Formats: sequence, C-alpha cells, structure tokens
Amino acid sequence: MKKRNLFLVVALFFATTMLAQTPILGEWITVDDATGEQKSVVLIYQANNGKYYGDIIQLFGPNAETAVCEACEGAEHNQPIVGLTIIRDMQLKDGELRGGKVLDPDNGKFYYAKVYLKNGKLILRGSLDKAGILGRSQTWLPK
Repeated sequence: MKKRNLFLVVALFFATTMLAQTPILGEWITVDDATGEQKSVVLIYQANNGKYYGDIIQLFGPNAETAVCEACEGAEHNQPIVGLTIIRDMQLKDGELRGGKVLDPDNGKFYYAKVYLKNGKLILRGSLDKAGILGRSQTWLPK
C-alpha cells in the first residue's frame, strides 16, 4: 500500500509539473519585419529564479558567427549576438509572459515586453510604455 501511495504522489507531481509548463518555452525563429527573412533562433526558458528569459542561440545571414551588438550599451556592448539574452525578467501570468524587458540588438535599446501565443505562433510586443500602446509586435515561428 505504501508503494502505491508513493507512486501516486510521484505521478501527481510529474503531472502537475507538466501542466505548469507553458507552450511559450522552447525555440522560436525570429523573422525580419521588413524582408520576411528568418533572422535568428531564440530559446525561451524559465530560470531558477522563476522568471523567464530568451537567449539568441543561432543567427542567420552573413557574418552570423562573428556578429556583435555594436549598438548595445553597458555589459552587452560588442558582445556576440549568439548567446545574448534579449528577453529578461518576464513572469508568467494568465498564459502570457509580462513584466520584463526585451533588447533589440539592432539598436541596442530595451523595451517593455509582453509575450503570448496566437494561432501557434509567438507574438512579442515591445513598447516604450508599460501599457504596450506605443510599440510594435513581431511574430515568431516555432522551430
């Protein structure tokens, strides 16, 4: 009987853990707004602190292996684009990631961010204001 109860507790724990996972986690292909070409692959993950982050793990195009964030300031200045954490300090609420920031490596600026899924695609909204009114959205594709 004790083994059966232990099995049920372990099974319940794993089931709860699986349900708690968000489909936002994983690898996403970013797409250039102007050209429609694939730019990079971003890995979205949950860190030990409970917050969500996104790192560029692959870059497409010429000089992808040597590209650095020239426009970035501070610790990110001239750092390789591959490996750069562009989504930071997000929290999961109602199936969306909110409350953090997103870095645009093209201009080196941080924006307020919101990340959610729509029709199997990831929508990243970057904005100048917390409400998300002054900004733009990008659609990322699943890898």
